[in-house]
Amino acid sequence: MNVSKIGRYEVEAELATGGMGLIILAKDPYIQRQVVVKVLMYSRMTDDVYREFFQQEAEIIAALEHPCIVPIYDFGWHGRQPYIVMRYMAGGSLQDRLNKGEVKLTEMAHILKRVADALDAAHAKGIIHRDIKPSNILFDSSGEAFLSDFGIATSKSFMDDEGEWLVGTPAYMSPEQAQGKPVNARSDVYALGVTLYRLLTGELPFSSNSTTALLNAHLQQPVPDVRTIKENIPSVWQEVVSKAMAKDPADRYEKASDFARDVNEVVSGKWYLRKL
Repeated sequence: MNVSKIGRYEVEAELATGGMGLIILAKDPYIQRQVVVKVLMYSRMTDDVYREFFQQEAEIIAALEHPCIVPIYDFGWHGRQPYIVMRYMAGGSLQDRLNKGEVKLTEMAHILKRVADALDAAHAKGIIHRDIKPSNILFDSSGEAFLSDFGIATSKSFMDDEGEWLVGTPAYMSPEQAQGKPVNARSDVYALGVTLYRLLTGELPFSSNSTTALLNAHLQQPVPDVRTIKENIPSVWQEVVSKAMAKDPADRYEKASDFARDVNEVVSGKWYLRKL
């Protein structure tokens, strides 16, 4: 995007291109701070669905105002293109950390606790994220984790009469989401379970070059044992992963915080005391 300003925000660099928009690093000249500006791409401008998703992201985040969710500062229009101004997360993403190597267990437990707190707050308001994955967990300059990207989130007020759109990231998609069925809080719990699997093993539970094959794996194949990838992983982790990734939503953790509690108890050793 070859412009020097978006609204009052001075463009510094283009950081990434997402499914719907350009992610731009900019500076707010009024208060001299860096921000991220997400601009809906021209190619999406004629599609009502993408425009609705884009605006709803701003509305959802503004409505949540949670300390574990990347905050929104502003919303405006650059010509015919809407844009969202958000806090700049200088610490990168959880995906970046995974690319560099393993994440320590204590760090992992803390990150998942914060993400779970954010999800519980969203779920309490009927908002389902639908795209939980490491690249949507960001860190500030102090290394604190925040949940981001509510661009395809769904809520009671945004759900259409025909059910759910098949949107999300296939590698992290719950069976019901893969089938285009209505989703609830336990669908986000499933994606958290996939994220935990990735954190523990460095690999995804299911992978394929074919999207259809990948979705079918989530629907039909049992969750691979984490110990087939890393033999030294305690068997308790498979219990937690399997419960989070149960095919039937009713068999999963009811709340994201229940999942995070078990992760923290395994890491701290409290899990074993509970089993005595």
